Amino acid sequence: MLQTKTEKNFSPRKAEKYPAHISYFDAGFKQSAFELKESLLGMFRLHRIRSRDFVILCIGSDRSTGDSLGPLIGYKLEKYHIPGVTVRGTLNNPIHAANLSENLENIYSTYKNPFILAIDASLGTKEHIGYVTLANGPLRPGLGVKKELPNVGDIHITGIVNFSGMMESLLLQTTRLSMVMQLADTISKAVLYGVTEFFDI
Repeated sequence: MLQTKTEKNFSPRKAEKYPAHISYFDAGFKQSAFELKESLLGMFRLHRIRSRDFVILCIGSDRSTGDSLGPLIGYKLEKYHIPGVTVRGTLNNPIHAANLSENLENIYSTYKNPFILAIDASLGTKEHIGYVTLANGPLRPGLGVKKELPNVGDIHITGIVNFSGMMESLLLQTTRLSMVMQLADTISKAVLYGVTEFFDI
């Protein structure tokens, strides 16, 4: 669970100039999956990932509605068996605070120079609930619920499931499933279409 800071939007064409900025996509809009996919393609080209092992790391727990975004996306993507792409973190095998470090060690010992797309739920401002974020660099899982976990990912996607404030754990428990599903659908479609288009699968 990441706590998202408010950043200015940026164009995918400016990703190389502004690598630390965050793009926002409203999952309630029909075109959001397409726009996110296009931005992902720009980042894939920027990182030149064709020679690297591609790993999608979906972080979260199926025991909390708000934190189940990652495992839901992993569940959706795993079903497609995308050639050359490894999906870690699903409903059956979630990756969370208790086993994240172990899984990262396994990934880096199994794959040569892996490119990791990290995906997690996040808390943000009220006006950004229901938005997807995309950014270069690693995410800091557990930040929203005050947990110290290793940074993860070459690039990362988050879905803002609720607002940050007091009693974050309770907020995650009371997050609406419909919101989580809408975010999961948007992110999983964008990632699937982006990966298959980039690798010509």
